[in-house]
Amino acid sequence: MIVVTGSTGNVGRTLVAALTAQGEKVAAVSRRPLPVELPEGAHHAQADLGEAESLRGVLKGADALFILLAGEMLAGGESAETLLGVAKEEGVRKVVLLSSQITATRPEAGSHDRLREFEGAVRGSGLEWTVLRAGGFASNAFAWAESVRAERTVLAPFGDVALPVIDPADIAEVAAVVLREDGHAGQTYELTGPVAVTPRGQADDLAELLGEKVTFVELTREAAAAHMSQFMPAGVVEGTLDILGRPLPAEQRVSPDVEKILGRPAAPFAAWAERSLPAFR
Repeated sequence: MIVVTGSTGNVGRTLVAALTAQGEKVAAVSRRPLPVELPEGAHHAQADLGEAESLRGVLKGADALFILLAGEMLAGGESAETLLGVAKEEGVRKVVLLSSQITATRPEAGSHDRLREFEGAVRGSGLEWTVLRAGGFASNAFAWAESVRAERTVLAPFGDVALPVIDPADIAEVAAVVLREDGHAGQTYELTGPVAVTPRGQADDLAELLGEKVTFVELTREAAAAHMSQFMPAGVVEGTLDILGRPLPAEQRVSPDVEKILGRPAAPFAAWAERSLPAFR
């Protein structure tokens, strides 16, 4: 059995489906009841990564654990060592952590200290471990869905700064391979899309798929910060804008790791947008 935390998100939902499609038994973990029906071969387990003891029964007899930190878990909760200690006691052999590229490229970024804690803990856990460091998600474009639906407009800062955003489905497929197959222990993989794309270019992809003009409106950094501060802490807002506006060479580099693991190139932004088009119609 494989235990998947964060099973309600863009990566987790797809990972559960990918694993069960390959015949794996999966425990889909979330803090609250799942709003969707699970595929055959998966069952829901209500537990909280921030309370390691709540996972003890869930992990009993599991071979592998996928860790995805989100929401409150990125800010606090029990130590990573406590959680991994429970996993080891319950017989888990392998742990795969979804982390972020920023843990390496911007070591001063306090917003990612929790992920760094978990990276260090999995490496020292005594379990077989793999770390997946993802770049920016293509699905962040969902933030434009309302304005595209209502006004066929994308509002974003830094319209001509390109980053190789990754389709969350590719992250899930990579995780499925690493969780199921041997040969990935002790590895840290960097996951990006196949080409760097600008926000303006993303708007053009949406326009082509919709068959209608989509206007790109470039926000100032100040305007973008004011908008983002409605749902992000101030430190996270500034760090995010630094990446979007002044990316480091390492953050603009296309990694070969998705293709190396999946045997095919990573999906471009346009492929994600086509699959997600109902949200923008």
